[in-house]
Amino acid sequence: MAFSSKFGSLLRLKGQIQATSVLDSIRCMSTSTKKLFIGGLSYGTDDQTLKEAFSGFGDVTEAKIITDRDTGRSRGFGFVNFADDESASNALSAMDGQELNGRNIRVSYANERPPGPRSFGGNGGFRGDRGGFGGDPGY
Repeated sequence: MAFSSKFGSLLRLKGQIQATSVLDSIRCMSTSTKKLFIGGLSYGTDDQTLKEAFSGFGDVTEAKIITDRDTGRSRGFGFVNFADDESASNALSAMDGQELNGRNIRVSYANERPPGPRSFGGNGGFRGDRGGFGGDPGY
């Protein structure tokens, strides 16, 4: 009897998780597809070069290379925002796998980051409540 009760609880929980996944998927599909992720960039590629490479597909509202905050050096990826979804779609189809500044780039739709603070995982880190770099080690 206890096994069937626990099994039933697991099935209900699995159903809730699947429902949440479906809702998240729908939410992602309803968001705009104007922002592209560009990976595999040469470290010599800058914002202007990236914008010029994609401007032939439509109105580029922003092109941004992501840099390391300590060194200022490119991290090898960036984002391109278009004024409309169709331009972004055309750019993705045409540019994925193409060469830019000597490197074959990967182009895909950008996934929005969930809101809220980012977690670095594990205990410690910079939070003072569990030790690490900001407080009492707790032992």
